[in-house]
Amino acid sequence: MSFNILYITHALNGLLMIVMPIGLGFYLTRKYRLSWQLYWVGGAIFILSQVFHIPFNALVSLLFQTGRLPTPSVEWRLAFNSIFLGLSAGFFEEFARYLMYRWWTKDARSWSKALLLGAGHGGVEAIVLGILVFISYFIMIAMQGIDLTKIVSGTQLSVAQAQLTAYWSYPWLDSLLGAVERLFTLCVQVSFSVMVLQVFTRKKLYWLFIAITWHASIDAIAVYAASLWGPYVTEALVGGYAIASLVLIYALRQPEMPEVIEEMPPLPPPPTFTPTEIIETEDKIQETRYN
Repeated sequence: MSFNILYITHALNGLLMIVMPIGLGFYLTRKYRLSWQLYWVGGAIFILSQVFHIPFNALVSLLFQTGRLPTPSVEWRLAFNSIFLGLSAGFFEEFARYLMYRWWTKDARSWSKALLLGAGHGGVEAIVLGILVFISYFIMIAMQGIDLTKIVSGTQLSVAQAQLTAYWSYPWLDSLLGAVERLFTLCVQVSFSVMVLQVFTRKKLYWLFIAITWHASIDAIAVYAASLWGPYVTEALVGGYAIASLVLIYALRQPEMPEVIEEMPPLPPPPTFTPTEIIETEDKIQETRYN
């Protein structure tokens, strides 16, 4: 019986999704001597943005399903969904990032700190997805030794069997695409962080809308391409965005402001004492004589 390489590649996919963002965090904190706190703040902002983003998407979906919002025609449905999903992701994540800079990390105004915040934002997303990949991996391994007819039945049985067969029949390159996508996403997430920083360093609010638009375009293209052209074309397009994001990151690089060390003001010089010359006279001598 031949060994299925997917036992390795599926696990490697999840491992890379976790290790890559943590490695980027180690690199940035050591290179720029920054605290890990910024990394985790960036990650917390990603999670907080999803607290609002996911329910919003669910609500809009429900409004379409119940007929309270008009459903787009079939020929425009994919384009509409791609644009809507891109804009919702861009708005919630970038507006959350703006609020982070405005209220939470008021002292994070340097390029290096923006890199670390972006690495945390995209890094925690990648770590969460990597954990989910591992959970699926162990479930699929466990399902191989189980009689599915004792767990599910009917149409659910056929669906479960199809999912199990497909999972262990992936082309091995396809099984690593999740890690490739996370690598590209880390680049674009860092670029978003640097863009939103410009709102505060350049005092121009339009940088927030640039970041939202850049984010929305990437997500929209990814959704649209995945539905029409498959995973390889999709990842190639996202990879192109990742390269453009790296160019933007370095184009927006600003000199690091040196930390100002407050010094005690110099002490004033001690007062000088100049003795007064006393002229001896007969009267003064008489005044000092004891009675």
